This record gives sequence, structure tokens and C-alpha cells, in this order.
Amino acid sequence: MMWSLPLLRHTDVPPRVTENFILSGYRFPDYSLLQCLVSAFRPTNETGNFWTHFLPIFLFAFHFLEIFEWEGAPNPGDPFFYPAWNYFIGVFYLLLASSMAHLLNSMSLIIREICFFVDYGTISAYTVGSSLAYYYYIHPQAGIPKIGVMAQNGSVMQSQIEEPASPPPASASCSFYTSLLLFFETMYIPCSCLIAIVCVITCCNTRQRWRKYRYAVRTLVFLLPFFISSTPVFYRLLSPSPYPSPYPSDSPLPSHYPSSTMAAFFYRHCFWLVVSAVFNISKIPERLSPGKFDIWGHSHQWFHCCTFLSILDELHMIKVEIRALLLHPSLVLAPAMPPRLPGPTLCSTYGVMMLLQGCIASIIIWFGWCAYQIYAPEQKRLKVSSYNSEALMTDRPQASLGGAL
Repeated sequence: MMWSLPLLRHTDVPPRVTENFILSGYRFPDYSLLQCLVSAFRPTNETGNFWTHFLPIFLFAFHFLEIFEWEGAPNPGDPFFYPAWNYFIGVFYLLLASSMAHLLNSMSLIIREICFFVDYGTISAYTVGSSLAYYYYIHPQAGIPKIGVMAQNGSVMQSQIEEPASPPPASASCSFYTSLLLFFETMYIPCSCLIAIVCVITCCNTRQRWRKYRYAVRTLVFLLPFFISSTPVFYRLLSPSPYPSPYPSDSPLPSHYPSSTMAAFFYRHCFWLVVSAVFNISKIPERLSPGKFDIWGHSHQWFHCCTFLSILDELHMIKVEIRALLLHPSLVLAPAMPPRLPGPTLCSTYGVMMLLQGCIASIIIWFGWCAYQIYAPEQKRLKVSSYNSEALMTDRPQASLGGAL
């Protein structure tokens, strides 16, 4: 029975369920949980959307776990890796929530709305996870030396930490730089969290408002957290690398190590983000040939693929910086001017993410309640209609048999 549930055209499902230029492959929004899970192995118009974010979970985990196998790396529970684990959690929940939203959204109109509210929430949480990784691994005064990263070189690192920093030259430009640094160190993470909350509220609102431009709004609204989160990367790209090059000064190889490698991954990260935005807004290729890409190859599947490629390049960029910190104690940044940032702690990493998740959960509950108020009556009508249709289909063979007799 589960394998034989009919797939419907856009004219046979509620308008709320339909997507632009996708004409067939729809599931009626009254599936059970088991029917939704089984539909992952049927060619519906959501099958590709599920697999293009579910399978990448395992690929991302494989590349992420490599950092714990590097020589000199502390154990996975060391505070040095707190930001990395928060980044991993952000990406993991983003991919999982996205794939599950596409798989389970046919249970009801209300659950459909809640699934995508959760999807938007995990995207925002991912941006804060990225900010934490940027803050502690890419920011030039990340404060990592304060906790140390290699036990075998602890004495060397301690001597580096205890060396008094040379006082900065007294100048107006230095004073401005110090003020800017203080502002960044104080406001970077709070701003990332605030922008993430604004993004969740805006994207959830597009489920009811701005419906005509919802894809453009959802895409553009996440440009703001990108620019906020990427400020440490922009700083590193516009300034000389703080790491000494392992190559001789007369070597033709890059002198700004590892900034050149980091820059390559960051530019690729940006490229895939731009391509994914183009797919999400333009609705190409199904716009060019409605009905031809209903099951495989439509824009949302390409959007998923490109967003994952951007995340993968972002992971490689972060790994480059982590490896530079772990490569040798002399490569670990020693802050040149006060204040020295504290190293990552449970409160400044997991605590921030938990507080953010609490705020996002509250927003989702509110919008979920609003969705219930709007769609509960319609869902009841759909259930009655579906029941009547099934009863009619059941009665037809009996009537035919009675006529034959």
C-alpha cells in the first residue's frame, strides 16, 4: 500500500504545497510518518531534495574527523576544539533538518510549516557556528596560546605566553586600531547571534508574507550573516599573514602562509554560495521547461548541492587555519597588544549555541502556533476529502461486481 500511493499533479494538491514550475510528483499532505520515510525510496519531487542533503552528512563528517588524526592534535575533548565541534553541530543540524524537512513535510500542512521553520532555524545556528570557528581560529588574536594546544611542547608555548608583549607605538592610528579591535572582540559574536535571530524571524514570515518574492527574500536575508561572520576572513585577506612562511624568502612559493591557501578556499566558498543563490532565485532549469525536471534535476536539488560544496570549502578553510595553529608552537599567534582574547570555554562556545538554540526554539514555537491557527481547519477539510475519495475508490469495484452479477 505504501509503495502504491499515487503521486499527484499540481492541480490535485492544495496550492500551499505546490512549487513554481513543478507540475507533478506531489504527495498529498496526509502521509503517515512511515509513509514519509518510505517515500525517500520513491521518485517524488522531494526525493532528490532529501538525498542531496542527507548523504552529504557522512561526507562532511569524514572530512571533519580528519583533524583529530593530525600529529600534535590534542584529544577531541580539549577546549581547543570547542569551536570546531560547535561548527560541526551547526552543519550537522543544518543538513539533517533540511533533509528531514523535505522528507516529512507531507504529513500535514501544519507539520510542513514547522519543518521549514526548523530548517530556517538550523541555517541561522550554522552561521553562528561558523562565526565561533572564525573567531577562534582565523581572527588574528584568537587567544589560542592561552590554553595551549600541544602537551609535548607545553613548556615552549608557556614561555611564548609569558613573554611580555612589546608595547605598541603611541599613535593615533594605533589607538584607532585598538578601539576597532576592542569593538570587534566585544560585539562580533553577539552581532552574529542577533543577526541569526533576525534571519529566522524574516524567513519564517515569508511562509505567510511576501510569498511572490519568498525565494529572493530568503536568499538575500542570509547575505547579512555572511558578511558579519566573514569579517575575520576579510581582515586576514586584506593584511599580511600573521604566520611565518615555512619556505625561504627567495622561494617562488607563497610567502603568506597559509593565507594564500585559506583565500583559495574562501573564494571557492563564495563562488558556490553565489551559484546556489542563482539557482534558488531563478528556478532554472524547470522555469525553461516546466514539467521536465519535476523529479530529478530541478533547481532546489542544484541549490542543495552548491550549498554543500560551499560548506565543504569552508571546512577546508577552517582546517587550514587549525593545522597552522597545530603545526608548530612558533606558528601559534601571540597577541601583540592587549587585551588578549581568552581561549574557548564551554560558556563562550557551547553556552552561546545553547542560548541561541533556545531563542530559535521559542521563535519556531510561536510561528508553529500561528500556523496551527491558520491551517488546522483546512487540514480537517483535506482529511475528510481524502477519506471520501478513498471510500469512493473502495466502493467502485463492489458496484461493478454487483452489476455483473
